Amino acid sequence: MKKLNFYILIFTLISLISCRTDEYIPREETETGLAQPENTAIKGFYVLNEGNMGSNKCTLDFFDYTTGTYHRNIYAEINPNVIKELGDVGNDIKIYGGKMYAVINVSNKIEVLDAKTAKRIKTIPLQNCRYITFKNGKVYASSYAGPVDINPNAPKGKVVEIDTVSLVVERQVTVGYQPEEMEIVGNQLFVANSGGYMVPNYDKTVSVIDLNSFTETKKINVAINLHRLKKDSDGDLYVSSRGDYYSVPSSLFLVDAATGVVKKDFHMAVSGMTIVNDKLYYYGNEFNYNTHTSTKTFGIIDVKTEEIISNKIIDQEYVDGIKAPYGIAVNPITEDIYLTDARNYVSTGYVYCFDKNGHFKWKTEGGNIPAHFVFLYK
Repeated sequence: MKKLNFYILIFTLISLISCRTDEYIPREETETGLAQPENTAIKGFYVLNEGNMGSNKCTLDFFDYTTGTYHRNIYAEINPNVIKELGDVGNDIKIYGGKMYAVINVSNKIEVLDAKTAKRIKTIPLQNCRYITFKNGKVYASSYAGPVDINPNAPKGKVVEIDTVSLVVERQVTVGYQPEEMEIVGNQLFVANSGGYMVPNYDKTVSVIDLNSFTETKKINVAINLHRLKKDSDGDLYVSSRGDYYSVPSSLFLVDAATGVVKKDFHMAVSGMTIVNDKLYYYGNEFNYNTHTSTKTFGIIDVKTEEIISNKIIDQEYVDGIKAPYGIAVNPITEDIYLTDARNYVSTGYVYCFDKNGHFKWKTEGGNIPAHFVFLYK
């Protein structure tokens, strides 16, 4: 999940629908014939299934474009001797330099895998780790630097620098409270601070880190409870705020990385987003404690004009059918759109594929809370 107050929300939803955590059983399973084989520079994509917190149900799937086949729970099959398999709550996954890095939040570790085979190479311990990014042979990982605990005395978070050869933490820097996603623009690393453990006194800043000195040089005030952070081709930053789940709504902000000026407030909820070919695809799934309801939104922003060009990305039938949108990716070659549905956050989730016009292509079962995509290039 994305942070503790969101965990509480999910547990509340689970109790309301009277589901049991043992309804989901991980399966080693293959589904063939989902799509026609494709021969492009991309071999396929991995999906990291988060799994319910405390249930040790994080799993890894792979869709193979060359065969049109979806493979579930491959980590367990490829690494049969690994105790507890991937672990508890998969929070991020990325590929860099032939290695794949899976951030396992509550298990306090980053699993380093061979990107082509998903064979485990090494485990890097990191307490309450969140997200990763890369530059010049280094991995940068955000960490809450403390246990999973809503606590007004929670420590500030940190970002660590890991060498991709030795796979050892070399440097670290203190940032804001409960840091989340990061981006690197030039020689500066930007990290969105949430302050999720400090509720109702959320953090509202983006920390700016100089990569030479590895020090925090300034903070940019944006909005409370920040989460997502994506850069466009011009170096501008799109930063999402989750609000307070009561009276302060979620929103998306555009920040000039060079000046730190907040250029625009889009006044819309964004829970997940990806930027591909100068288009930002987003979905929102905003929960409000006052009404105990969630509101779904979808759309596309042209990052060159900085304007919303569509308030839909898929056909309405599937907007209505997807209960809890939770992950998004877009193939940079075909512009096929992938969305996941966490459903009730306990049962098996779904992975959907749509063409670039938002028309349905295929759907398959994933794992428990399918969430994070990464494309594997040949």
